[in-house]
Amino acid sequence: MGIRLQKALAQAGVGSRRASEDLVRSGRVRVNGKVAVLGMVVEPDTDHIELDGLPLGRAESLAYLMLNKPRGVLSSLRSQGGRPTVRDLVPADLRLYPVGRLDMQSEGLLLMTNDGPLAQRLTHPRYGHEKTYQVLLDHRPTSAQLAAWGRGITLKDGTRFGPAQVSLQPRKDDDRWVEVVLREGQKRQVRLSAQALGLSVRRLIRTGFAGLVLGALAPGKWRALSGREVGRLRRQPERGGELGPAMANPRVEKVGNQ
Repeated sequence: MGIRLQKALAQAGVGSRRASEDLVRSGRVRVNGKVAVLGMVVEPDTDHIELDGLPLGRAESLAYLMLNKPRGVLSSLRSQGGRPTVRDLVPADLRLYPVGRLDMQSEGLLLMTNDGPLAQRLTHPRYGHEKTYQVLLDHRPTSAQLAAWGRGITLKDGTRFGPAQVSLQPRKDDDRWVEVVLREGQKRQVRLSAQALGLSVRRLIRTGFAGLVLGALAPGKWRALSGREVGRLRRQPERGGELGPAMANPRVEKVGNQ
């Protein structure tokens, strides 16, 4: 007996049924070579189901990776113009999706997982998960610019960015570095905020996200999250309750670190 496509996607670990419905609507799912439509009935054991061109497996073990995304790599599963993507940097046998995005020229911590419900919660703006960035500017900001950035920025088009924690983080022979801590995640927020203050971002590295810390992980490398880290992600305060107990041994830990 067949089941609805969105249920089959959810059972395969792609995400919640709602997230699976969005994947179908966006045209990313094919069944037996044809673009899928919402509500169609499938036989998971016999129908050939693809997501982003990759065959859909049976229910997968949950996996969690931290990737240090290098500059010039797309935070996407689909290449554009032959550019490398984060998919090229993680194990090919795992169907993982980036949680949130970093601009192509931005670097740093990117969580990748097939845990759809957790990914949705971590990216939903109402939860306000903290994100930390190390930012190299074109020149040292003044105290007035730092104060204005901290209060929040309104762009000329009316876009409003909320308050941020911004502090100088001078390094040896370079006093242009600042640390920016946000609880929002609007597109190009750091770069546009700096630009509105007469500053230009020369380098942007995300070093923290939702309690995870990039640490010494080298650009282009990844590591599996520990069971304790996954547990912290799932237990973080939020308005809708916890997602349930974390897996003690996420599958990806068996793959090994790189």
